Amino acid sequence: MYILTNKSNQVLYTGVTSNLYNRIFEHKSKAHHGSFTARYNVNKLVYYEFLLTIEEAITREKQIKGGSRKKKLDLINFKNPKWLDLFDELIPE
Repeated sequence: MYILTNKSNQVLYTGVTSNLYNRIFEHKSKAHHGSFTARYNVNKLVYYEFLLTIEEAITREKQIKGGSRKKKLDLINFKNPKWLDLFDELIPE
């Protein structure tokens, strides 16, 4: 489960994947040209969680998507207060 933002940290996007490195690489390279993240340049990884199963990840994604923007901001600020792009700390699978 992950949260992306754009360069100005204004747009938030929450997603889920079984391969975080590859999925974020797709966002960064705009592999899906017409997608929301490609249109709004949302490709900065600011938060992620690894969960044991894809079902848990989907449940967590829905929980975060259903929460307020403030809750998302609080989550990011707690784990990544400088809003750094965390992509470089990922290890390719």
